[in-house]
Amino acid sequence: MAAKDLLSLQGKAALVTGASSGFGRHFARVLAGAGAKVALAARRLDVLEQLASEIRADGGEAAALAMDVTDRASVAKAVAGAEAALGPITILVNNAGVPSGAFFTKTSEEEWRSVMSVNLDGVFRVGQEVARRMAANRTGGSIINIASLLGFGVIKGLSTYSATKAAVISLTKSMALELARDRIRVNALAPGYFATEFNDAYLASEAGKRMMARVPMARAGAVHELDGPLLLLASEAGAFMTGSVVTVDGGHLLAMG
Repeated sequence: MAAKDLLSLQGKAALVTGASSGFGRHFARVLAGAGAKVALAARRLDVLEQLASEIRADGGEAAALAMDVTDRASVAKAVAGAEAALGPITILVNNAGVPSGAFFTKTSEEEWRSVMSVNLDGVFRVGQEVARRMAANRTGGSIINIASLLGFGVIKGLSTYSATKAAVISLTKSMALELARDRIRVNALAPGYFATEFNDAYLASEAGKRMMARVPMARAGAVHELDGPLLLLASEAGAFMTGSVVTVDGGHLLAMG
């Protein structure tokens, strides 16, 4: 394969969870731009339909599907719908997640379980459903779990979120080890702080500015700076990568000690 074609996803079908906003919305556009047919999954179907229309207007192919990653039946129905619309899924971006910002002693049982149900259990449910289909279809494929630099290091007030992302990293490695026999690669993308609608206010605050001053590259990331790492893991450019965790954080983890 020519080097210029390594990042092409032409003819591939991808599923992106949490595609209604933030990273998920951006990742869906990137995959579509690389030639993939993209299934957009999240709870807000109206928002997904708008995104699907935008992708089609740009010459891509997309399908919008309602999915609640906390519900096994919803996951199974959405994945089946994605394959009915686009063909066998060979790329999964397991992106759905929610933030959590309480101190450990002030975190309620309800918040702990709610965050775990999306950030960790959701990765398990969707990953298992898609991996079973990849194995049954004998297509192989690439599963990309979205982790975080907070899966490696911690800061105050984010104990629940950090715990989920550390678990996602461990789960990624276990999945990679077990699924290699089915030609399914499983890797994780671990972003640092990026400017999105979820944290714009924090990054503009004095606390956010102080944190960014400690990052070696002295700034937050721009979402387009995740495009290359995402395509590396999704495409044939990363054909011999599995069990890897790609950190994209401007060196932030290095400064956390």
